[in-house]
Amino acid sequence: MNQLLDLLPVAIFVAVFFATDVYWATGALMVAVAAQAGLYLLMRKPLTRELKFTFWVSIVFGSLTLLFHNELFIQWKPTIINWLLAASLVGSHFVGKHNLIRQLFGSQLTLVDEVWTRLNFGWAAGFFFAGALNLIVAYNFSMEFWVTYKLVGGFALTLLYVVLTMVYLARKGFLHMANEDAAERAGSAEDGRG
Repeated sequence: MNQLLDLLPVAIFVAVFFATDVYWATGALMVAVAAQAGLYLLMRKPLTRELKFTFWVSIVFGSLTLLFHNELFIQWKPTIINWLLAASLVGSHFVGKHNLIRQLFGSQLTLVDEVWTRLNFGWAAGFFFAGALNLIVAYNFSMEFWVTYKLVGGFALTLLYVVLTMVYLARKGFLHMANEDAAERAGSAEDGRG
């Protein structure tokens, strides 16, 4: 359900863009992101850092787009979000020594610190690349192409990162170890109940 809520503002932006123009779509995006944050609060779910970043960057860059009637501001939004995520991942390694990837997935995977560090920097590089690619598309292709890329490309890149992460973990044998650990925990739980 959370993934659908996360995709909804982008889908609304794309739909409104192809029905009208980028300025109406920007306004719709701002309303959709605000509604998304409101829905999380109504469902008593905590607002994630990513959602907070997305909300504020959408509001600020959307407002600049509408105020200056310049579509480049909204085209920079995905880059800013991706680069903030990359900076957060890198910063989490050096400041506070809390690996964000480990915080997100540590309950599902048991990995050594070195692997968590590689995943953290790998995802940071991926977010940086996604931000750079967004600018390449924004400055070298039509607005229609960029809007389509925003919907399909962002999802495809995230899926690619997930697949690459899984392939890396599988080749190194870490997924097999994680499955064994999960089976042991499940067996211990069964023994405790029996």
